[in-house]
Amino acid sequence: MHAERSIELPASAPEVFAFLDDHRNLSAHMAGSSAMLAGGSMQLELDERGSRDVGAHVVMRGSVLGIELFLDEVVVERTPHASKSWQTVEQRLLVIGAYRLGFLLTPLERARSRLTAWIDDDRPPKRVWLGRPAGRLSAAWCVRQILRAAAVRFR
Repeated sequence: MHAERSIELPASAPEVFAFLDDHRNLSAHMAGSSAMLAGGSMQLELDERGSRDVGAHVVMRGSVLGIELFLDEVVVERTPHASKSWQTVEQRLLVIGAYRLGFLLTPLERARSRLTAWIDDDRPPKRVWLGRPAGRLSAAWCVRQILRAAAVRFR
């Protein structure tokens, strides 16, 4: 499955990249209780590279409705001022399976940029009773949260 969305921002690609390169800015929406997480939350753990190098690991742990969730992501591509992507190495999630998530920045005139966020994901082999609609909703939510974080920061 694939989900993708774009927005234009009143900031240069290097400015936006510097903000999004810090995974704490991308996962802040999961630190507090949210409706998408059914009132649950996730805690972020960064390795010594802080998500800013290819091979860096990002771990998140939490629970939803009493079910323990876990994911270990690794940065697989990072081109400063242009793009970055990371993918799961291991995950225990409810409605989404392994995924690759990332963003692309396109410079525009007058120190503006276009941010495109995307996700390619598999549905989990277990818990199919939650259905494809929940997986699609979750994937689209991940993409929207990247865009929202940047929009809040730069608008």
